[in-house]
Amino acid sequence: MISRKIYGKMLEWKDTVHGTKALLIEGARRIGKSTVAEEFGKKEYKSYVIIDFNKASRKITECFDDITNLDIFFQTISLEYNTRLYERESLIIFDEIQKFPKARETIKYLVADGRYDYIETGSLMSIQENVESITIPSEERKMKMFPVDFEEFMSYMDEELLLEYIKEHLKEKKPMDLKFHQKAMHLFKEYMLVGGMPQAVVAFKKNSRDFAAADIEKRDIISLYRDDIKKSAKRYNSRVSAIFENIPAYLSTHEKRIILSEIESNATFAKYDDPLFWLDDSMICNLCYKCNDPNVGFALNKNESYVKCYMGDTGLLVSLAFNENEIMEQQLYKQIMDERLSLNQGMIYENMISQMIVAMGKKLYFYTRYSEEKHRNDIEIDFLLSNESKMNFKMYPFEVKSSKNYSAISLGRFREIYGKKIAVPYIIHPKNYYKDGDIVKIPPYMFPFVFD
Repeated sequence: MISRKIYGKMLEWKDTVHGTKALLIEGARRIGKSTVAEEFGKKEYKSYVIIDFNKASRKITECFDDITNLDIFFQTISLEYNTRLYERESLIIFDEIQKFPKARETIKYLVADGRYDYIETGSLMSIQENVESITIPSEERKMKMFPVDFEEFMSYMDEELLLEYIKEHLKEKKPMDLKFHQKAMHLFKEYMLVGGMPQAVVAFKKNSRDFAAADIEKRDIISLYRDDIKKSAKRYNSRVSAIFENIPAYLSTHEKRIILSEIESNATFAKYDDPLFWLDDSMICNLCYKCNDPNVGFALNKNESYVKCYMGDTGLLVSLAFNENEIMEQQLYKQIMDERLSLNQGMIYENMISQMIVAMGKKLYFYTRYSEEKHRNDIEIDFLLSNESKMNFKMYPFEVKSSKNYSAISLGRFREIYGKKIAVPYIIHPKNYYKDGDIVKIPPYMFPFVFD
């Protein structure tokens, strides 16, 4: 069992809501929502029932047609699942709630009844289409769930001591001992290749750290996503599919942004607005928008026609970008672990940092400036984060480097323009912690803890 951070947030919900709100756990398919909900029911309640609307019986679905008599409603659930329900000591889980919107609509009445607690899980696939005919309950507390993060991965791989060592050295602003730095980088690259889908992580560990075993699980998930796109995207599934399949190609280019003309001639972002929203809302992908003027906040200056599309899970990106034969023939895993893969390694590192930022609960923004004189971008900042203050706004520019040899010219130019608004400029690189003037250079395994 992988220990997930969301479990602690679920405990907070249970301790604070006192039956006044249901918990809706949102997230992409196959990231472990059902698993953590069921584990929560086992450990924190006297009894629990999990109703999976992918396979719920007609008896169960029909009981939602009339909930005027809740005694009969709960009796039906208790008998169908052969589980006794205890007042204020039982949990009812509505799994894959988007498959049966009527159940979500009843939450208002079930919570008001007050006998039991409720958790809903939803992958968000087609959720926009499936709620048109129902009243969305206000008695819900939403909680987003993401793939297994680096800290969870480290703990699952029994590296808690190294994890504490990393946090300690970042806090003290000093480099790690070379041996431990190398070990931490090795683990980070393993995580980058395996990704955070629980089945892939478990397969990797249980098969003696076998990347191929993890890859099998990841390809099954990608197939599932392709099926979901066909079924759920409906009016624009061909456009969603085209963007999804082209993500590795976009991220392999220098600018990494989406070029719609490569999908369809005369395509506009207005035409692709819904497909992009669908991919982002499903949490399969993470959209990163250009900020035209970082001086006054990112969202206010978001350029919606200048967007990058990262995979929600970097391990899935690796399996989407390369077929099984390419991985074996090119010895892809070995090249990345040995830091010898020049092509595509940058996109994998950058995708991983985007995944980590989203897991922090932050939006993705980047910055570029085009030079008319040079006929190219002369400033490119991979990610922009802020202190989110309205009164004393400060930003943190991040450049991501996958190679040990690089220049910081772009970051220097950015600092010349926006220096007064910059709190700390960062470079993420494979080398040890190092402070160069006011620029902080950190290895990628330290990045998740920068704002702790």
